[in-house]
Amino acid sequence: MQQFQRLDHHLPRRRFLELSGMGLASALFLAACGTDDGAESAPVSSSDGTATATPTAPSGGTAATTPALTTDATGETGQVLVGDVLDHRLSSEDWSGDFGWVRFQLHHAWVDGEDAYFIRTDASDADFARQEVLVHVPLMANALNAGAGLGTVYLFEDGVDGQAAVMNSAPHREDYSPAFRVIRVQGATELLESAEAIEAAAEAGDVTLERTDIVVNYPVVKWSGGELPHDEVREVYLGDGQLIEPVDVEGMTVTFKLHSCYPNSRYIVTDVTMPPMADGMKIAPAPAAAALTDAGATAKILVFGNGVEGSGPMGFQKSVTDTVAGDPRWSPYWDHFTFTWAEGAEATVLKSEAEIIAAEEAEELQRFNGVPDSHPTGFTVNCPVPVVAPVA
Repeated sequence: MQQFQRLDHHLPRRRFLELSGMGLASALFLAACGTDDGAESAPVSSSDGTATATPTAPSGGTAATTPALTTDATGETGQVLVGDVLDHRLSSEDWSGDFGWVRFQLHHAWVDGEDAYFIRTDASDADFARQEVLVHVPLMANALNAGAGLGTVYLFEDGVDGQAAVMNSAPHREDYSPAFRVIRVQGATELLESAEAIEAAAEAGDVTLERTDIVVNYPVVKWSGGELPHDEVREVYLGDGQLIEPVDVEGMTVTFKLHSCYPNSRYIVTDVTMPPMADGMKIAPAPAAAALTDAGATAKILVFGNGVEGSGPMGFQKSVTDTVAGDPRWSPYWDHFTFTWAEGAEATVLKSEAEIIAAEEAEELQRFNGVPDSHPTGFTVNCPVPVVAPVA
């Protein structure tokens, strides 16, 4: 049965500012990630460090298919889409927040000769995605038109012992975007630890470069002078960070909060295009990724700013995505839109974009690009979906 709630007023404009007392930037990050007060969580056993679901390689071809939803007999795990997922749970009795957790294999890279660590989640090329067991996202190929919104990752086909991937940027730089174009390197006879060193070696004829049209989503979680913070309290969606524990460089793993939204996404949050929001959201700033929207490499996340109380952003119902992982129109880069119910409207739980648009056309909902205080300026949040499972 759907829940109904009579609304006698709009969500006040100043509510977005009063929620934290820190002004517009805090209002924006609260809208993007919100709180989960009062949410219930299902019991779950603790991790033993082993995989609980068999990774499913993305479908090939140009038209990806939406994966069938499966969970284990207890409902504790969903269907894993990413091969680097080591373990996960959909919820946990170890904390009150309405989220689970997902543990990834960590990967080492160099940026300007400094250590960086990243995770791998998505790829635009079907063959590459199948080979590496990543989510196939054809839409990400449009990032090739994003100019400064596209970084470069150098992957070595051979080379000397100890050679790691090389990225041209990380979150401590203003040109950082988690979308990277893959360049394959062959013939290296010495360690190469920066994009400049690789390009110089290529110009000198010491290495051969293959500049592919493959775009990958490789969010950086630890970089020179910083890393994603972790949340020890684990009561709310945002809290003190999106990690459950510090980045484990020794064990080469990283464990994220695993959130849920309609229709069936279990997602993580890694970075945002508005730098002022990154500090409050406790995620990485990725200002260059703002160009991905105009390039057509993004999808949408539809967030509620009032209505039925729940565990979604802003403390209301769960958010809704316009597509799901596996759909060729899906992308992990989500343009953020906020919807508020009109005065006197009957607020119900809406679980699809079609339902939201119908309510909007009936003038029951009002749409804001970003949040009401940022409108018409929007922002994009990187939310990979490593696991799918039904969302109640």
